[in-house]
Amino acid sequence: MQAVATQLEKALAFRALHARDRAFLIPNPFDVGTAKLLEHLGFEALATTSAGFAFTLGLHDNRVDRDVMLRHVADLAAATSLPVSADLENGYGDAPEDCARTIQLAAQAGLAGGSIEDATQRPDDPIFEINFAAERVRAAAEAAHALPCPFTLTARAENFINGRPDLPDTIARLQAFQQAGADVLYAPGLTTREDIAAVVRSVDRPVNVVMGLSGAQLSLKELSALGVKRVSVGSALSRAALGAFLRAAREMLDAGTFEFAKEAVSYREVNDLFGRTN
Repeated sequence: MQAVATQLEKALAFRALHARDRAFLIPNPFDVGTAKLLEHLGFEALATTSAGFAFTLGLHDNRVDRDVMLRHVADLAAATSLPVSADLENGYGDAPEDCARTIQLAAQAGLAGGSIEDATQRPDDPIFEINFAAERVRAAAEAAHALPCPFTLTARAENFINGRPDLPDTIARLQAFQQAGADVLYAPGLTTREDIAAVVRSVDRPVNVVMGLSGAQLSLKELSALGVKRVSVGSALSRAALGAFLRAAREMLDAGTFEFAKEAVSYREVNDLFGRTN
């Protein structure tokens, strides 16, 4: 049985992780079961994945509405004694007020933190104009910092994963988000050691990096040496699980064989693990 931690204890523990002199790993579970397993294995904090959760519902990423997402993240926060930070997409609305309200609701859901991104989800105009993007982060930060319990706000610059690999603009956005009050900065999709180092040097807030994108196949130790404070894995765990599922299903369909079962965790092991996490 895991000891029950209060929301304040989780929030303070999450802040403290960012203040250490090395990077920490924050994996991304996609349901309650995977959150419990990650806590059991010894991770110190968790982050949700909007894509991973959407896939569990059979949906395209960015097709889950705010109410459904908030119920999901509340379930994860309640299922673990670890601090949980949520992928809150673009705040579920264009207006700064939408971002502020999403942060307030996320705190009510028991989260220790959450992220707001500058992606519009409109293919013809994928990224908010920089000044407006900063206004959105400012509203989110003001809401976060007015809460009775500490809430760590991450601001995301989405250029690189929206076909705009513009490092100077990305850095300018992160600097604007820093000035707007974000606690952590994040530019998913950076592809080189040099770009990651440039981002870290350009700001004075903790930087989150997602593992293993393109040329940035760097270890936790290597990212820590660059000054990164937090390393997440995005939807990778979800996609790894789905990859194993699809390979097994295709083997059965195409070959009529069941070799995949040799790689499966045993029923007894996983049943016992969940017995120890309750």
